[in-house]
Amino acid sequence: MGYPVVKGVSYIIAHVPDLVRYGSKPAREIAKDPALLEKINASLRSFDQAKNYPPHQAFIGNIKPEALWDLERPWFEHLLADSPRESAWGEIMPEDEFYGLLKIVDVFDLIDLTSEFTAIVKPKLENHKLIHAADLENLGDGVSRETVAQKIKAGALPLMLGPELVGCIQDGHDEDHNLTADILLENLACKASGVLAMRRALHSLNFDPAAIDFVMNTGEEAVGDRYQRGAGNLAKAMAESTGCYNSTGVDIKAFCCSPVHTMILAGGLIHSGVHDHIMVVGGGCLAKLGMKMKGHLANAMPIMEDVLAAFAVILGPDDGRNPQIRLDLIGKHAVSTGSSQQAIYEALVKKPLERFGLAIPEIDKYSTELHNPEITEPAGSGNVPKNNYRMIAGLAVMQGQLKREEIDTFELKYGMPGYSPTQGHVPSAVPYLGHAREAILKGELERVMFLGKGSLFLGKMTNLSDGMSFIIEKNKGQ
Repeated sequence: MGYPVVKGVSYIIAHVPDLVRYGSKPAREIAKDPALLEKINASLRSFDQAKNYPPHQAFIGNIKPEALWDLERPWFEHLLADSPRESAWGEIMPEDEFYGLLKIVDVFDLIDLTSEFTAIVKPKLENHKLIHAADLENLGDGVSRETVAQKIKAGALPLMLGPELVGCIQDGHDEDHNLTADILLENLACKASGVLAMRRALHSLNFDPAAIDFVMNTGEEAVGDRYQRGAGNLAKAMAESTGCYNSTGVDIKAFCCSPVHTMILAGGLIHSGVHDHIMVVGGGCLAKLGMKMKGHLANAMPIMEDVLAAFAVILGPDDGRNPQIRLDLIGKHAVSTGSSQQAIYEALVKKPLERFGLAIPEIDKYSTELHNPEITEPAGSGNVPKNNYRMIAGLAVMQGQLKREEIDTFELKYGMPGYSPTQGHVPSAVPYLGHAREAILKGELERVMFLGKGSLFLGKMTNLSDGMSFIIEKNKGQ
């Protein structure tokens, strides 16, 4: 049996500036200083600004990440002109349509949208190729503004579109703090964005959703109640809303490293014959909206973390064409690895390559944590991908595989600029999977390594770090 293959990938962005206030950092800061909300609102981007932002176009696949090297920075001041909203792999959805999608995937009537807003957004969704007649029935016709106002007065969270109140979301239980409106909004945002990515992947491949028999969600949301906090299962909820009726599902939790873990687990399940076709999905993380807003406001920038990003990957058995996941070239951060950066990169890069006599320069591209530096640098977090590439290059120098003077050019040859929204798990290597698949199919690349890391200490259970890596390569039957 051949190795499992990557059959297709999709990436979507939902531009949700008016949900920034509900990100974890903004919500806490606004509670301490209500006047901050006005500053936030004055620093939000328009949809066109988000759509024409070069890293977003790289994320959905309309331009190659490497093209960003040649575009003047700051990118938010040098936007592309008339960029398409859609790509072969995905799209950038405006906020009003995303509100409609939130209502569509809400099966417990937690969200109410006003009838006036619904009347405006329904025709837009009717023209969306991934929205079906049954979805529009779930959307309904909305409720009166008075009903929304009454629910907000009773404690529901308002949903704004600029200065206009267009709806609300209410608590799911009177006494369960795990089912409050803010947490449910996080969960529904992950579900809705994940569903959109899944539908886009199925549509772009003309793939029958009934052929998916397992869905694995890599998102960070802890779906549950007071007795089963974090129990899940968003994967199965997404499968239900995507027509994957022959599928079951599971949520895989591993902080930012979850997408890499999940790709390996999915590949193993396919290779062993347990499942045939698996969808790996990562929905957007609402809690991360505006996470680094203080740095952006201090530098007179727009608030860059105003989008939910999501991805979906369809994996299947070897078809003799698509890139294979080399399950014999997996890297892992073991308990005994330690937490030094050198030890981590030796475990994730050096050891798996050494087992098969491969040198670091024999991998055509490395995809690491692809955080957009334009978001992280103003907040003091540095250029994460650049630092990762320098670590890999330094390791190659120590192995005698590169000259020391080649460290500075390693990123240009073997890497790429960071271009992913800082959505926690989403930047963890997988944003490049679609680009890598296409380049391998065209014969431009042969092997690509994907490596992700995680900070397990955030859960206060261990000080250990985490990390996994895998390689995809040209199919021998291609």
